Amino acid sequence: MTVGEVYDILNHISPFDLQEKWDNGGLLLGERRQCVEKIVLSVDIDLEMVEKMQENTLFVLHHPLIFSGMKRLLWNEYPANLLREMIRKNHTLIAMHTSFDRTHLNRYVFEKILGFETFCCEDFFCRAEGEWESVFLLQKIKKRLELPVLKVVGSKSKIRSVVMATGSGAGFQDAVDADLFLTGDIKFHDAMKALSKGLMMADIGHFESERHFAAALGENLKNLPIPVIIAQSINPFTYI
Repeated sequence: MTVGEVYDILNHISPFDLQEKWDNGGLLLGERRQCVEKIVLSVDIDLEMVEKMQENTLFVLHHPLIFSGMKRLLWNEYPANLLREMIRKNHTLIAMHTSFDRTHLNRYVFEKILGFETFCCEDFFCRAEGEWESVFLLQKIKKRLELPVLKVVGSKSKIRSVVMATGSGAGFQDAVDADLFLTGDIKFHDAMKALSKGLMMADIGHFESERHFAAALGENLKNLPIPVIIAQSINPFTYI
């Protein structure tokens, strides 16, 4: 297969035009006519993963390796150290970020990982309605996401509505009307703001909420004529 053929399939699954204006999804390294022998799916990559993969591998990542404007390429700095080795090995790279959040990832995590029945999906948000004991619901979420700790803002005994946005979504809180908002990377001032207006939030982790990207995308790539590998996604944090 060529990079262009794979790109067109991915664009059909989750159109790149749906990404946010600040995002940088799409073909980031290589060209459409390059041949691909293997596809590797992951949230992110590191140097070990790049060195391990054979030549002519196409990496399809959730997070764009090239994100903001790059003013220099220094081989001992990230991400240039990865790009240098990828170019040497004729690797190519496509990122599916906020477009895939919208079309697939949020719902996949909400339903298949957390076990909610989706009442509605809108933009980056999935919503469920019902009645849960707060303490038991939070413990279930913590267990299913394999979180070492679950940071919670606010307190309610009963939960009747849950909204979730994977990744870093705390800045969206003004658009959330629910008893509990689940998202990652909740900063101190986001927490203070939520507390002041009575919005209960739980930090489900950026990596932990997005680590299922490869599995979610892989479900749609089962019939390709080349191998599709779901790699162990990279978590830069350790917990002690």
